[in-house]
Amino acid sequence: MHITVAGKGVETGEALKTHVTDGLTQVTRKYFDHAIDAHVTFRKDRAFFACDINLRAGRGLNMRAEGEGTDAHRAFSDAAEHIAKRLRRYRRRVNEHARSMADERDVLPEPARDVVLRPEEDEEGDAPEAAVPDGLVSADSYTDGAVVAERLTEISRLTVREAVMRLDLSQEPVLMFRNRENGVMNVVYRRADGHVGWIDPRKA
Repeated sequence: MHITVAGKGVETGEALKTHVTDGLTQVTRKYFDHAIDAHVTFRKDRAFFACDINLRAGRGLNMRAEGEGTDAHRAFSDAAEHIAKRLRRYRRRVNEHARSMADERDVLPEPARDVVLRPEEDEEGDAPEAAVPDGLVSADSYTDGAVVAERLTEISRLTVREAVMRLDLSQEPVLMFRNRENGVMNVVYRRADGHVGWIDPRKA
């Protein structure tokens, strides 16, 4: 597994990189034998250090966790424990998902684009500055000026249960997928009240 360690205003020396590599390798080996890569970012948040882990555990299976502590080592350990707890909770469903993917190994995910759009202009005619999120690349080549960044992504064929599992593991607010039962494009998303919403065009 390839692990990238970066810092935003935080020094990431060899000792910290070794701590991250050893700790994350131990977690992933316990739950996944096919983890692909991970991006670990540290930053200073007032009196605390914060750590953000983005782990690609398999094809189309992404996971994100955050942690904080009085130093960078403790912040990473906190984030890694959040990942471990989440994986322990969903281990059975992850295994079921892996078996179902094996049964449909010839069905490849559909390519798609993940695009970030600039907010509309205010009354003064100025649009707010929009930062490029981690993992996306600048898309200044677009002439209409509406697109800030983009990246390639995939739309997988899943059951609703598998889609909810991926939504929880990735900590993303929304997930689009093609419903395995009927081939229709569906969406699951995190509601403001903490529950998961499901959009199915057939229910309209």
